[in-house]
Amino acid sequence: MRRVSKIAAAGVVSAALALTATACGSSTTSDSGSTGGSGSASSSSSGGGGKTKGVGMAYDVGGRGDHSFNDSAARGLDKADNELKLDSKELTAANGETESDRVQRLDSLAAAGYNPVVAVGYTYGTAVTTVAKKYPNTTFGLVDSVVDAPNVDSMVFATEQSSYLAGVAAALKTKSGKVGFIGGVQNTLIGTFDAGFAQGVKDTKPSVQLTREYLYKTDPRGFNDATSAAAKAQGMLDKGVDVIYTAAGLSGDGSIQKVAGKSGAWAIGVDSDQFQDPALAKYKNSILTSAIKNVDVAVYDLINSVKKDNKPKVGTNSYDLANNGVSLATSGNFLSDVQAQIDAAKQKIVSGQIKVSSTP
Repeated sequence: MRRVSKIAAAGVVSAALALTATACGSSTTSDSGSTGGSGSASSSSSGGGGKTKGVGMAYDVGGRGDHSFNDSAARGLDKADNELKLDSKELTAANGETESDRVQRLDSLAAAGYNPVVAVGYTYGTAVTTVAKKYPNTTFGLVDSVVDAPNVDSMVFATEQSSYLAGVAAALKTKSGKVGFIGGVQNTLIGTFDAGFAQGVKDTKPSVQLTREYLYKTDPRGFNDATSAAAKAQGMLDKGVDVIYTAAGLSGDGSIQKVAGKSGAWAIGVDSDQFQDPALAKYKNSILTSAIKNVDVAVYDLINSVKKDNKPKVGTNSYDLANNGVSLATSGNFLSDVQAQIDAAKQKIVSGQIKVSSTP
């Protein structure tokens, strides 16, 4: 369904940037090709096989296959491509990019006639501002940031709310009384995950100790470094932490793997339902839950508005607990003994009884 509620601030973020197959430090753009809804990319083309030129998708590092944020966007694209028989093109960012790299990527998609052009990640904010002005007849989507332009759909998510519920779950399931948070980059945006999780823990059990760690101060490689996340997670486990929530895209795979190696410990996933991810199937019985962000719904809504309804959805559109834009996964049934308390917390947030902070 379409959500069109307004928000006052743009401090909502994604942690789901990810681990890319391109070399570290490279500023090369990876062309993921066109999609046919199969979940994997093929060679790029337009107009073939009776399809019409579709969506230009610009992923952040990791792109399709990151098990998290970009994959969620890809699911929305695949659903629309399958239903509307489009021929879309996907491009993926690399480590160490400049602003001009992001501008060039969006410009190339718009110039080729793809519409809408969707930029997945807050790092595209400045590039969208620049390119949207150049192509006023093209609709742009921007995930996790806000650009005030007449042809831009700014998709923002109340990740602090789903993270709050993750904090409730962590506080209720810890046996050691120690839980941990690992963020990819220590910035205002990732801070929404940190803030919500910390508040959920404190409101539920003030006695529970929370350890916070970040992989990098400002370098986006924090979303692209599973080795560092594994090291941070191991350090926490060694100190008795038994529930770890990692908001760092595919870097979180390293954390999940370390948690899975510790009997009695739990990992909390992010953005996608990581229990259901085939790539993480080996570790799924250690994934307590995931704080989900439905980027797929937002992307699908935008594509439909342009391609099917011919009424492009623009403005700032907010996805939260109230409209199921964010949620807490129940896969694995590991929360059944505490689900009633989690549901009660959710209702208090939706009703406004609980105000969740977006600042640590």
